Amino acid sequence: MSATRLLILGLVRGLGTAHGYAIHNELVSWGAGEWANVKWGSIYHALRQMEKEGKLRQANTDECTGRVDYAVTEAGEEEFQRLLRKSLRDRLSRPDLLCAGLALMTSLPRGDAIALLKERVAEAEQQQAELAAGAGQLPPGTPGHVAELFGYWRTAGDNDIAWARGLIDRLSSGAYTMADE
Repeated sequence: MSATRLLILGLVRGLGTAHGYAIHNELVSWGAGEWANVKWGSIYHALRQMEKEGKLRQANTDECTGRVDYAVTEAGEEEFQRLLRKSLRDRLSRPDLLCAGLALMTSLPRGDAIALLKERVAEAEQQQAELAAGAGQLPPGTPGHVAELFGYWRTAGDNDIAWARGLIDRLSSGAYTMADE
């Protein structure tokens, strides 16, 4: 799954129609080049690819500038929803995907966002339990410093759970304007 793909679908969806330059400017204003590794060329590649896949359609073309505006199709809306939900729910997604999901989280109804984050917490808790059960069972001959990986994974998991629970609490308290409001 690509953070660029999710961000482009989300922006075109939110704007109604958009061309590559407008998408680029919006993503630059969000700092997405830093946290999602979005590149100028990847925007145009993704637009053309998603048009081929039927996720986007050309809405109009400015003959003077050559700019093509795109709109999200029904298949594009389904893809956007799938990617957005996966980015919030799946704990082991790449960090750029989570960041893209957070940037677009308000596109979801409040209850859906909370439910997805609760699934994330449940998955993280399960992984933490599995990690704890196997942490003391390193194969004989494993270098001692390799055990530091388990400490890192436990700490990262605990932090992810604490962060997700905090966001669930903030959303439950009415933070942010969500899609159903």
